[in-house]
Amino acid sequence: MGVAAVNTGNNLIYLIVAAMLSFMGISGFFGKRNLSNLDLEIDMPEEIFAGVEFPVRVVLKNKKRFLPSFLVIFHFYDKKYIVPYIDPKGSYTFHINYLYRKRGKYTTDSFGICSVFPFNFFVRCIVYQKKIPVIVYPYPRKMENLYNSSGPGRRDGHYSTQKSGSQGDIVSIRNYSPGDPVKFIHWKASARTGELKVKEMEDLSSKPVIIDLDSIHGDLETKVSYATYLVLELYKNSVPFGLKYGKKFFKPEHSRKQKAMILTELAVLR
Repeated sequence: MGVAAVNTGNNLIYLIVAAMLSFMGISGFFGKRNLSNLDLEIDMPEEIFAGVEFPVRVVLKNKKRFLPSFLVIFHFYDKKYIVPYIDPKGSYTFHINYLYRKRGKYTTDSFGICSVFPFNFFVRCIVYQKKIPVIVYPYPRKMENLYNSSGPGRRDGHYSTQKSGSQGDIVSIRNYSPGDPVKFIHWKASARTGELKVKEMEDLSSKPVIIDLDSIHGDLETKVSYATYLVLELYKNSVPFGLKYGKKFFKPEHSRKQKAMILTELAVLR
């Protein structure tokens, strides 16, 4: 258009070229200001499992005093989220669902923030270098028998103990005493005898459990998946647990630190 204006000397073409250049100048100025002074905060979940979708919490902060930001597009790997508007000195919080297909250690390299504001002539982007270490635990594959080792005090693959508790198999049925939880009333036995009967449950937390990875059948991925499920179930049931494989041995303990340590060990096991 500029060459045509010079060759023809047509004032109308000069006006068109000037208007186009003005639009480009305005687009460049406001587009750059739109993406300036933006800060990014990424919050990954504490526990991430392979093959399980999880939410990533993202906070976009606009540090500009007077100007808002419009049509900001956040890129997280192959996914994106469009933020329509962020107030001056304000923030916008959203979540993106993502999943890792394999267990192991990962590191997020960078995140992209783009915008087509103001005229959709150009797409401008800013790359934020944020390295976040991520541990992806194995997929927890369900095991039917949680306590699958044989030995003294066990039967049918489960712990057997004389100490009563609130979990596990039924140890005995006795008469109801004031203060017993209603959920432990054995209604069939009560209807049969005409008196309230209460179930006494065995206490699964009375003995620690060692997860022997070498004794679990299957390939390595199957073993770590079963072991992950065991760790989660034992932790949920307040049972002290440990891990044994090869020459490595983790003493039984019930704590969040123990759970994270063993799951991390299973995640990086090769």
